[in-house]
Amino acid sequence: MARDEQDPTEDVWSQWLLRQRHGGDARLQQAVRIAVDRYIERLLDGAQLAPGQTLVDVGAGEGLVAFRAMERVGPTLRAWLTDVSEPMLQHARAQAVERGVLGQCSFLRCPADHLEGIADASVDVVATRSVLAYVADKTAALREFQRILKPGGRVSLAEPVFQDEAIAVQAMKTVIDSKPREGVSPLMVLLHRWQAAQFPDTEERIRACPIANYSERDLIRFAQNAGLTDLHLELHIDMGPSMTRSWDTFVHSSPHPLAPPLSRIMAEQFSAAERDFFERSMRPVIEDPKAVSTDRMAYLTARKPLA
Repeated sequence: MARDEQDPTEDVWSQWLLRQRHGGDARLQQAVRIAVDRYIERLLDGAQLAPGQTLVDVGAGEGLVAFRAMERVGPTLRAWLTDVSEPMLQHARAQAVERGVLGQCSFLRCPADHLEGIADASVDVVATRSVLAYVADKTAALREFQRILKPGGRVSLAEPVFQDEAIAVQAMKTVIDSKPREGVSPLMVLLHRWQAAQFPDTEERIRACPIANYSERDLIRFAQNAGLTDLHLELHIDMGPSMTRSWDTFVHSSPHPLAPPLSRIMAEQFSAAERDFFERSMRPVIEDPKAVSTDRMAYLTARKPLA
């Protein structure tokens, strides 16, 4: 199967998590896994789980949060794994069998803002990693977390912050629109065409886009509006060597599940001459050993009030 071809057994979430995130590159896949493990450890530090408790891993994906929590806490921890993606729930169930923890797990297909099937005040901790970013009504999701938590129960979130990427694309569009056509760099036009296919590029589109219409401070406000207390947020901005050093890998990967890979954008929106010019211009940048990338992750912890 071609790298960008859709497997009929997959949906957009499973395609990205299992294949497109790392562009089919085993080295990048390992680097991504190391980064994800770091997010999970920080997330679980905030969860403060204890033996005998029940965890809800919302938007569980591969189940990595729940499985790592079981490794930390032991066999008395129970976990709900919820997801909108049936292929990912099937994948997580298979992983639970392989790990010998199926008896500790319950699986539920549902969106983060409608956790139907989980009773009120029935769980100790709700944890999510890179889930609220894709939910239109984040306050509604946090109200659901509050609903299912026992009094005093904890929420621990790790969410990417993509707003800066969208603002940068918007700024590029503003520059292009403000100049006569002949005064705009051809490379800037192609850069905008690429990035506007992955992030919104106008104020209106940013406001309407769940992945771009919030900052880390908004996460605090959403949690307050949901009735959660004892809020603590940390924004981690990490700049370091780029994990993607291969042009071939770069064009077949994408920054988030809703973004098409650059290879598809070029195939559908670039002429042959534009594709050649863009690769000649950008390949040395991507494959430069000094290339850096920036990662922005917000960690939020909160509690449900005791009364």
